[in-house]
Amino acid sequence: MFEYDPVSKRQSCEWHTKSSPRPKKVRMSKSRIKTMIIVFFDIRGIVFCEFVQQGQTVNSAFYLEVLRRLKCRIARVRADIKDTVKLHHDNATSHTAFIITNFLAWSNTPVIHHPPYSPDLAPCDLFLFPRLKREMKGKHWETVENIQHHVTTFLRGIPVEEFQGAFRRGKHVSFNAENVEVEIGGVDIYRKDLSFLREFHRA
Repeated sequence: MFEYDPVSKRQSCEWHTKSSPRPKKVRMSKSRIKTMIIVFFDIRGIVFCEFVQQGQTVNSAFYLEVLRRLKCRIARVRADIKDTVKLHHDNATSHTAFIITNFLAWSNTPVIHHPPYSPDLAPCDLFLFPRLKREMKGKHWETVENIQHHVTTFLRGIPVEEFQGAFRRGKHVSFNAENVEVEIGGVDIYRKDLSFLREFHRA
């Protein structure tokens, strides 16, 4: 997320008559202050999200801790499915490392691999992150803490009906998550690598 992410040309359009002078627009660049958020959500809403500390690399060791925290969270808020969830992620190095595969095997968590270069889009691409990006565009925040608070509040305020619709449109059911590098004020998706699903369907 950017400290400031300027609105798009479409968002800043204005109505003018044919005789009106061409509007002038100040070109502003995005702030380079960055923060990273990891979000897990299901058909009922946000399950788990956390912001990565500045300077922290999301490597296999960090990913392992994320999975442990996610497991604990699911046990608290989705106890009815805690023993039946499946993990869906790509073949990034942080996901295929021995400590990850060993942990998943130890915790009896089946893995469903998303096909490389698949044309199918996960619900986060179709719904969650575009939704968040629209919310953040053109707004300013003074601190990283302010933006983190706003993002968390916004995500948890999305109606459950929108999550349900996203999964139906995306042909995926239940858990999905993304590890996304974002800049304060807007969302730039650099990679999609953590998808946590209970069920995976094709229509």
